[in-house]
Formats: sequence, C-alpha cells, structure tokens
Amino acid sequence: MSAEHRAGAHTYRATLAWEGSTGAGYTAYAREHEGAVPPATEGFALSADPHFRGDATRANPEQLLVLAASSCQLLSFLHVAASAGLDVLDYTDDAEGVMPEDVRPLRLTRITLRPRVLVAVGSDVSRFHALVHEAHASCFIANSLTTEVVVEATVEVAPKENPS
Repeated sequence: MSAEHRAGAHTYRATLAWEGSTGAGYTAYAREHEGAVPPATEGFALSADPHFRGDATRANPEQLLVLAASSCQLLSFLHVAASAGLDVLDYTDDAEGVMPEDVRPLRLTRITLRPRVLVAVGSDVSRFHALVHEAHASCFIANSLTTEVVVEATVEVAPKENPS
C-alpha cells in the first residue's frame, strides 16, 4: 500500500474493482475482483474464500490479513536485528490464521506466525529470540488488530563453512 506522510500521519491507499450482478441472488454472483496498492504498478487477483463461494486460485482477504501480519513481523524483525548489529541470513514464515465457524461475529481469532530464522555463524541465538519479541511488540499490523497474534519462532545458526 502506498504511504503518504501528512502532518504526523501515514496514509495508505488501496484500490478495488468488481463488476457483475447480484440480481440472481447469493449463489449466482462472481466473487472475483482486482486489487491494487498504488503506486505499485502490479495489481493482483482476489476472490472470496472457497467456503464462501470464492475461487481457490485467487488470494482472499483472510489470507491477505495473515500475510500482512507475517510481512510486518519480518520487516520489524529485520529492523531490530540490523539496528542491534546482528546478522540475519534467511527468514521464512509458515503463518496461519484461524476463523472458527462457531464464533460470532465471524472473524479470525488467532494468527500464528512461525518464522524460521537463519543467523550467521557465531551468533548468540538468545539475543535473536529477544529481538523476535521486540519486533512483535513494535509490529504496526499486530498492534492494529484485535485478533491474537502469536509468534512461534525458530532460530538456527548457519553451518560453519569447511576450510579448504
């Protein structure tokens, strides 16, 4: 999403477009739509979750919320690690959001982030675990949600290179 800074506030924009007809009822209209986040030049294809009659080959809003939480944690973590002078070599996440059908109003009740972090040889892993929690506390997206966001991080030290 593009960010503009105006008088002490950051503003983010997103555009959305859908075309069709709901005249034939809930089961008949298309859920496919297009989204964009200017000034990024590429848009993306969206739909509803397949459970709600959407197209499984397109991203849905619930997935995007989980992705936003995951991406924010990554960026917050890289910031605090770099600021602390620590060397992160690789970061992957297998994030998951849960939306129980028996909770009303229907909503994601928990997002679990499972980052796997690879750090440079000689790194103090305990420092990285502390930074994972610091990053979570400063993540803009997690702080914006009422949904519980849990971070279950694994930190590994890169294998030593064999001397030739």
